[in-house]
Amino acid sequence: MPLLQKIHWRTIISLAIILPIGLSYSHYRYSISWLNQEVGGIFYEIFWCLFAFLFIPTRRAVWQIPIWVFIITCLLEFLQLWHPPILNWLRSFWWGKMILGSVFTWADFPYYVVGSGLGWLWLHLIWGAKSK
Repeated sequence: MPLLQKIHWRTIISLAIILPIGLSYSHYRYSISWLNQEVGGIFYEIFWCLFAFLFIPTRRAVWQIPIWVFIITCLLEFLQLWHPPILNWLRSFWWGKMILGSVFTWADFPYYVVGSGLGWLWLHLIWGAKSK
């Protein structure tokens, strides 16, 4: 199997692992008392790192994607302070709320750092396993 095809399949399998975990967490977080809403930011960051890597599977992207995902996620967090009608309308849908969020909180930022770091590690492992 060609190298990029292996990386592509590892990324798809990784997405198939992290997506159900993240969605399950967003659904069940209220029934597990020690988990808080902000922990979901970890899964969110990892998902977007993997998703972007699916389309840009390069060694350079292993480093750049987590940085850009972190920056964009932070910008989206600050965007939650703004409530024009179009953003409120988008947030009224489940997918809009999942992507854009609805409530700004400083507590999300440490989880974004952890999630981006884990996203980098995951991409690094996918790339590092390319020759095996």
